[in-house]
Amino acid sequence: MGDRAGLAALTEEIVACRRCQRLVEWRERVAREKVARFRDETYWGRPVPGFGDPDARILLVGLAPAAHGGNRTGRVFTGDASGDFLFRALHAEGLADRPVSRSVDDGLTLVDTYIAAAVRCAPPANKPTIDERDTCAPFLVREIALLTEIRVIVALGAFGWDAALRALASLGHVVRPRPVFGHGGEVVIGPYTLLGTYHPSQQNTFTGKLTAPMLADVLLRACQLVTEESGSWTP
Repeated sequence: MGDRAGLAALTEEIVACRRCQRLVEWRERVAREKVARFRDETYWGRPVPGFGDPDARILLVGLAPAAHGGNRTGRVFTGDASGDFLFRALHAEGLADRPVSRSVDDGLTLVDTYIAAAVRCAPPANKPTIDERDTCAPFLVREIALLTEIRVIVALGAFGWDAALRALASLGHVVRPRPVFGHGGEVVIGPYTLLGTYHPSQQNTFTGKLTAPMLADVLLRACQLVTEESGSWTP
């Protein structure tokens, strides 16, 4: 069973974090200035914690909240085009109870799945610095340790792949040579299997670099892996 109390405490710590001055200034400025289509909404404007099933066997790791997505709604991949693409795919595989998530209180429930970001604040140009990446890294390490049932980690993009490898290394699970990211990549690291997929960003989905069937294949593989280990799958 996942450590619910530990996850709740970690969530509070993440939300209160102000360690990276550049990210604090950016996320709060975006929340003040907004964009025209969301001008009447109150932005979250803080770090965005992970969310999902505390007993999940599948963990998805993305890059960071979108400026007008997670930074607005308070939940990663919620309220932006990347999330629309991702949640449709999760729903199709039985990993989410609905295909669309627009707000943090829309009732979305993830099934056997937890979603986190490598960096918890929206970064300018969607590009965290190395120092910001490293400052945020311990949150993912602790998250994985608290999600005791996790067996498969799906890295959404190269940044998520790198973050997952670093987090697992911090937990004592190192693989050599270091696996190179690629869509459909798969590597066993200690008790975990790491899978790679291109990030569901508009840059990838609009150009066809990542298609719905491609993402479905990776998520299906994640489901197969947890089924092989437990002998059951009940999405």
